[in-house]
Amino acid sequence: MGSLYSVRFSILDRSRVRQGQSHPAALRDTVEFARLADQWGFHRFWVSEHHSVPGVAGSAPTVLAAAVAAATERIRVGTGGVMLPNHRPLVVAEQFGVLESLFPGRIDMGLGRSVGFTGGVRRALGHDRSDADDFDRQLTELLDYFARGRDGVHAWPAEGLRVPAFLLAIGSGADRAARFGLPLVIAAAHGEDAMVAAIEQYRTDFRPGAGGRSPYVMVSSSVVIADTVEQARRLLIPEAWSAAWSRTRGEFPVLMPPEAADPATMTERERRHFEEAMLGHIHGTEDGVADDLERLIARTGADEILVHTSTYDRSARLESHRRLARVVGLQTAGRVRS
Repeated sequence: MGSLYSVRFSILDRSRVRQGQSHPAALRDTVEFARLADQWGFHRFWVSEHHSVPGVAGSAPTVLAAAVAAATERIRVGTGGVMLPNHRPLVVAEQFGVLESLFPGRIDMGLGRSVGFTGGVRRALGHDRSDADDFDRQLTELLDYFARGRDGVHAWPAEGLRVPAFLLAIGSGADRAARFGLPLVIAAAHGEDAMVAAIEQYRTDFRPGAGGRSPYVMVSSSVVIADTVEQARRLLIPEAWSAAWSRTRGEFPVLMPPEAADPATMTERERRHFEEAMLGHIHGTEDGVADDLERLIARTGADEILVHTSTYDRSARLESHRRLARVVGLQTAGRVRS
C-alpha cells in the first residue's frame, strides 16, 4: 500500500480563464505553470480538451502539450484527456507519434469518451452522443496503430513507439480500463464508496495488455493549501460557483472573484448546486492536507494523485502547488523525486 511519500503526484490544468483575462493569456499561464511544476518535482503535467466553453481555453490538447513539453525539461506531459469520439484514431496516433518523436520518453496519452457539452457543439464536431458508444472500436484501432498498423494503414511516426495510454473513468471507464489492461484515472468525489468500489473491481478484472502487466490507479482530486482552513475554502469558491452556474444556465463561465458568489443572492437551485460543488475537496493547512491525502491513498491504494485545482487567484494557486510539493516530499535535498 502506498504512502504520502511513495506515490507520485501530478497536475491536470484545464487552462481556466479568469474574469478580465483573454483566452490566449490563460494558455500562456498554463505553459508557465508547467514550467514551475517541472521545477517543483511533479511527475506529470496534463492538459484537457473542452470545446466552446467560455471559461476554458484548452481546446486543442495535443497542440498545447507540445508547447508545454517544449517549455519544460523533465516532467512528463500529456492529456487528461483527448476525447477520442471527437477525433479519428489515425489522427490521434499520428499526433502523439509526433509528440513522442520530438520529446522521447516524456509523453502520455490520456483518453476519454465525452462528446460535446451541448447539442450545437456535438453537431459542430460532426457527431452525436451515440458516437461515445463506439469507444471500444475506436480505442482498439488507436492502439493498433502504435503496435503494427491497421488494414494496411500506418500511423507514422507512431508505429513502434511506446506512448503510455491512460483511460479516464467516465461512465464505464473503469471496466474498460480493466478489459484493455490500461492504467485507470478516476476522480475522487464527495462520498468515496462508489469510487473505491470501481477501483477494487478494476483491480479484480484487470487483464494485462498494452498498458502493462499490473493495474495502475491514478486518483484525481482538487487540493488546496493555505495558511488557514478558511483561506483554503475561500479559494475553492470560484470553481464551485462556475460549476453551479453551468448546471443552472448551461454554460461554464470564466472564474469570478470569491465575493461574486454570494449565497444571499443565489436562487435555491443555485445554492444547492454550489453547496454540492464545495464538497469533496482536500483543502486546509499543510498538516491537514497531508493527513487527508494519507487517508485518500490508504482508502484507494492509489499509485498516483493527479491534482486539479482552479481558483480565481492565480498566485494563490501557484503557492498552493509549491507548498504541496514540499509537503509530499517531491524535492528532497535539492533533488527531484520522480
